[in-house]
Amino acid sequence: MCGICGFWSNGKALTAEELRSLVLGMANTLEHRGPDDFGAWVEPQAGVALGHRRLSIQDLSVAGHQPMASESGRFVIAFNGEIYNFLELRRELEAAGHRFQGHSDTEVMLAAFEEWGILATLPRLNGMFAFGVWDKHTRGLTLARDRVGKKPLYYGRCGQTLLFGSELKALRAHPDFRPEIDRDALGLFIQYGWIPGPYSIFKGIGKLPAGTFLTLTAPLATDEAPAAYWCAREVAEQGEREPFTGSLTEATDVLEALLRDSVQRRMVADVSLGALLSGGIDSTTVTALMQAMSSRPVKTFSIGFHDPAYNEAEHALAIARHLGADHTELYVTPQDSLDVIPQLPLLYDEPFADASQIPTFIVSRLARSQVTVALSGDGGDELFAGYKDYLQALEQKSRLGIMPPSWRQTMAALLAMAARQGWRLFGPKPGDELSKLPGWRRFLGKLDKRMEHIAATGPVDLHGRRRARCRQAAEFVIGARAVPTALSDSGQWARVQDPLQAMLHLDFSTYLVDDILVKVDRASMGVALEVRSPLLDYRIVEFAWRLPLAMRMDPGGGKLILRRLLERYVPPTLTERPKAGFVVPVEVWLRGPLREWAESLLEPKRLRQEGFLQPEAVQRVWQQHLSGWRNHHMLLWHILMFQVWRETWLN
Repeated sequence: MCGICGFWSNGKALTAEELRSLVLGMANTLEHRGPDDFGAWVEPQAGVALGHRRLSIQDLSVAGHQPMASESGRFVIAFNGEIYNFLELRRELEAAGHRFQGHSDTEVMLAAFEEWGILATLPRLNGMFAFGVWDKHTRGLTLARDRVGKKPLYYGRCGQTLLFGSELKALRAHPDFRPEIDRDALGLFIQYGWIPGPYSIFKGIGKLPAGTFLTLTAPLATDEAPAAYWCAREVAEQGEREPFTGSLTEATDVLEALLRDSVQRRMVADVSLGALLSGGIDSTTVTALMQAMSSRPVKTFSIGFHDPAYNEAEHALAIARHLGADHTELYVTPQDSLDVIPQLPLLYDEPFADASQIPTFIVSRLARSQVTVALSGDGGDELFAGYKDYLQALEQKSRLGIMPPSWRQTMAALLAMAARQGWRLFGPKPGDELSKLPGWRRFLGKLDKRMEHIAATGPVDLHGRRRARCRQAAEFVIGARAVPTALSDSGQWARVQDPLQAMLHLDFSTYLVDDILVKVDRASMGVALEVRSPLLDYRIVEFAWRLPLAMRMDPGGGKLILRRLLERYVPPTLTERPKAGFVVPVEVWLRGPLREWAESLLEPKRLRQEGFLQPEAVQRVWQQHLSGWRNHHMLLWHILMFQVWRETWLN
C-alpha cells in the first residue's frame, strides 16, 4: 500500500532536476501513506514525472522500489495497492519466458503489461489498486482503478498540466494547481456528507470511477472520458438474469469456498497481520476464517465506549475468546474522540462527514501499534442486504403505493409548507421545554423529515432520498446547482426487476465507494495501516448479485447467507443481535461539549463574509436542533466539517 502521484506538463520545458523536485514535493505530502521509501521517475523530453511513497508489504527489499520500470524498460509505473493473484500470474508469465528480479506484485504487473498489454491485463487482476503507468512506445499515460474503488485516484488538468494523485494534497503541492471550490460539489457534500464521484470539491479535478481506466496520448488535446473494464451495474443486471438455482445450503457452501480463498489470499504479506473485529457479522466472519486457516492466534483489535448505548466491545471480546484470537481492546473516552476532530481535515483533505471516521481512525491507530496489515469486513452490508433501510424502503413504498403519484407530490409540498410555517409560528421559544409543548406542536417538527419520502417514485428513489440530509443543496449552498449523481438519476440505476437488487447496486456504486471506502482508506493510511477487505473480492461481488432475495433476507433481517456461514464457526448466541455500527454521539455533543465550537463556525456574520453557506438556512437547522424540535445532527455535522475543512485548507 502506498501513495502515488504524477504530472504531465505541456507547458514550458523543465529539466530533469526540476521535474524530480516538483514530483517529490507532491509525493512527500503522502508520506503518511508510505513512510518506508520514496522515489521519482522523470522523462524531460515528454514533461512526465511519476512519484511514489512506499509502505512496504510485499518484497521489503530494494527490488520493490517504485516507480518501477518493466523488463524491457517500455513501461514505468507508480502503483498503489495489492494484487492478490500475482503468484498465479507470475507462474504463467514465467512459463512465457519472463524473468523476475524480486517477488513483488508490481513487477508481475509490469511483466503482464509487456506480455498482454495494459487493457488486456486489467480484467485479469484480482486486487485493490490505483496506478499511473507511462508507455514509452506510445508516449501515453494510463490511469486505472480497481473494480470496487478500494484505492483512490484524483486527476485533472490545471492550466497546461495534467495532475494525478492518491489524495488531493498531492495535487495541491504542484505550482499549477489553482484551488477553486466547486459549489455544485459542495452542495452534494452538504446533502450526503461525502462527494459522489466523479466530482471532487475542486473545479477541474475529478475522481477516476471504480473499474475504469483512462489513457491519454496528448494530455491537453482532448477531453478523454474514462472507459470501463468492469461495470457493477452490468454485473447486477446479469446476476438477476442468471440467478443461483441451488439451495441455501449449497449457496452457503459456494460462498464459504470463495471467502476462504479470498481471506487466504489477503493473508499473504511479509509483515505482521491482524483483523479489525467489531463483533458484527461481517468482521466476525472474516476473523473466524482467518483463525481457521492460521496456525497461531490471529491478532484482533476493537474499541469500546463506556456508554453501553454505543458499546460493542464486549461482544467483540467474547467472539475473540471463542475463536482463540489474540485480542486487544481500547475503551475510548468522549475526550479521546473529541481530540481527533482537529485532525480530520488533514486526514480527509476533501470535506468528509461520516462521523464514524472518528472511531475508525482510533481503531486503525490501535491496530497499527502492533501490525501493518489488517483485514476488515467492509462490503457485507451492501452485498448481503445488511442495512435496515432496505426493508424499511420496501415496507414504506408498499404502504404509499395505494396513493397516486400526483397526490403524493401534492401532499409532500403541503407537508413541507406546514413544517416551515409550523417552526416559524409554533416552534419552541427561548425558555420553552419541548417535552411540555402540546403533541400537535411537537408533531410539526416531524413533518419536514417525513414529507420528502412521500414524494418518492419507488423504493430505489426512496432509498436514494434517505441518503440525503437536505432536499435541495441550493437551500444551504449559495450558487449550487442540482447535478446528476447515481443517487438521483434513475438513468444510472441497475435495470432490474427486484427493487432490493437495485438498492444494493445503488449503495455499492455510491455510498460504499465514496463514503465507506474513503473513510477506511484515509483513517487507516493516516497511520500507515493497510486494510484489506475479503468480502469485496470481485468474485464474491459477482456471486452475491446472483443470490435471490430469500437467500439474503428473512424475517430475522438481512445477511441470511452470511449468518448461515458464520454459524459453522461461531454460535449464533454470540452474534445474533441488532446491528449497531461505529456510532458516535454527535447529537449529544452538539448540544453539549461541542456547542461553543459549533456556534463559532456557524455564526451568521462569519458565513456571510465567507460567502458559501446560506446563514438563515444554517441558523434555522441549528436552532431546531438545539431546541430538540428536530434532530439535525447529521446535516449539521456536514456543515461543520466543511467549515473546519475550509478553515484548515483555504485560510
